[in-house]
Amino acid sequence: MTITPASGSAGAGTTPGGRATLRLSRLLRRQIADRSGESLGKVADVIVRLRGSDYPLVTGLVAAVGGREVFVPVDQVSDLEADPIRLSSAKLDLRHFERRDGEVLLRADVLGHRLIDVKNARLVRAADLELARDAAAGGPGQFNTAAGGPGQSDADEWVLAGVDTRRRPRRLFGLLSPEALDDDAPTRDWHDFEWLIGHAGSALLRGPFGRIRRLKPAQIADLLEEASKEEETEILGQVHADPELEADVFEELDEDLASRLLGARTDAEIAQVLSRMRADDAADAIAELPQRRRQPVLDLLPPGQRTKVMTLLGFNATSAGGLMGMDFVSLPTMATVADALDKVRESTTLQSEALTSVHAVDDGGCLRGVANLVTLIQSGPDITLIDVCDTDPVRVGADTDVVDVAVLMTDYNLITIPVVDDERRLLGVITVDDVLEVSLPDDWRRREAAEPPDARHGDGH
Repeated sequence: MTITPASGSAGAGTTPGGRATLRLSRLLRRQIADRSGESLGKVADVIVRLRGSDYPLVTGLVAAVGGREVFVPVDQVSDLEADPIRLSSAKLDLRHFERRDGEVLLRADVLGHRLIDVKNARLVRAADLELARDAAAGGPGQFNTAAGGPGQSDADEWVLAGVDTRRRPRRLFGLLSPEALDDDAPTRDWHDFEWLIGHAGSALLRGPFGRIRRLKPAQIADLLEEASKEEETEILGQVHADPELEADVFEELDEDLASRLLGARTDAEIAQVLSRMRADDAADAIAELPQRRRQPVLDLLPPGQRTKVMTLLGFNATSAGGLMGMDFVSLPTMATVADALDKVRESTTLQSEALTSVHAVDDGGCLRGVANLVTLIQSGPDITLIDVCDTDPVRVGADTDVVDVAVLMTDYNLITIPVVDDERRLLGVITVDDVLEVSLPDDWRRREAAEPPDARHGDGH
C-alpha cells in the first residue's frame, strides 16, 4: 500500500517504495488541535515502545499543555503528518505524563544523544530520526511485514525506522533551527544502531545482549575508551550479560581504563572476570590493582588460574617471562601427527595464534622440538611428531628482554616463540600479538583509526 502525505503536512515524505515517512525534528513543537481546530498545546516528545528485535513502535505523544506535559495516545491522533495535528477524541487526559518501563522518549533519550553505530563500530550522534508508516519494502529502514517477521507492523502504525547521523550546525532552544533541517538527508536503518538510554526496562526489551554482540571484543574496547561515564555503564551492562565476552573485552582494554573499571568492582566481581581471562592478561590486571587488593583477588581465583597468574607475577613485566602466555599445545615426542592435530582441534579455549605451533616435550617437560600447523597438516597422520619438528627451534629464556624477543620473531618470521628455563623446560609461549602490543607506542589505542568507507562517502549505506 502506498501512503501519500496529507496536504498541508510539513516535513513528511515517502520512500521510493511508497512508505510514508516523517522526521522527528519537524514533528517536535508542532501544534496539537482538537477536532474543531482549537489549539491545545504542542508536541514535546514522541514515545516509542521497545519490541526486542522489531522496530520500536510509536505509542503516543508527550504534549505540552498549559505548562504541563501530558500523554496523548497515538490512537487519538487522526493524522500524525498534519500540521496542526488533529485529535480524533474530544477528551484529553490532563494527568502529568509518567514514563513506563520499556518506553523511550525520542527527543529526551535519543535525539542529540550518542548511539553505537554497530556497522562501523563507533559512537555517533543522532542528528535526526525518521518515523515510518506502511511497511513497503525498499529504501533505508526497510522492514518486513511477513507474519512474525522482524519489524512486523500494521499499515496504521508508525515505527522508528531510521537515523540521520550527519552533523547539524545550528540549534534553537535545544531544537534544530528550521534552516538546518534537511528532509532529504539520507537515513540509515535503525537496526544498524544500538542506543544508550540506560533507564529501567530498556535492557530487557532490546533483545538478548542487544546488537553489541555483533562487535568484536577489540571494537567494544575501543567504544569504552571513547565513551562517557554514563555510556561506559550501559555498554558494560550489556557486555556483563555474557561473561566470556566481558573477559575478552577486558583483555583488549587500555591498562589504565581496565584498572579503573575493575577497581570499581568488588574483589569477587574482579575475580569472576579474571578467571575467564588469559593468565598473562589476568596477571597484568592484578599488577595494576592497588597493593591491598591483589592478594584478596588472587585468593578468589580458581586454583589452576591462580597458579598460572602467580607464576607470571614472579617475572619482570619487561621480560619474556612477563610477556608469555601459559596456554599452549604440547605433546610427547612420540605422539603422532594425528594426535597433534586432534589436540589442536580440541583446544577451543586457546587463542588462535597459540594454535599455530605444537611443541614436542619429553617426560620431564623439556622442549625437544616445534612443529608448525602447516607442516602437520601436510604430513601423514601416522608420522611421529618429533620427525616433523624443528629440533633446534628458536627459543628464549624467561629473563630475555622483550625488545630482543621482538627482534628474534621478526628475523625468523615467527608467529610464536617458546620460553624455556635453563634446563630447556617449556615455561610458556609468546605470540606475535603479545609482541606487537608491547612494541607499539603507549598511545596506540588513542590514535584515530582510518575512517570506514561508509563514513567517508556520507551516503549512509
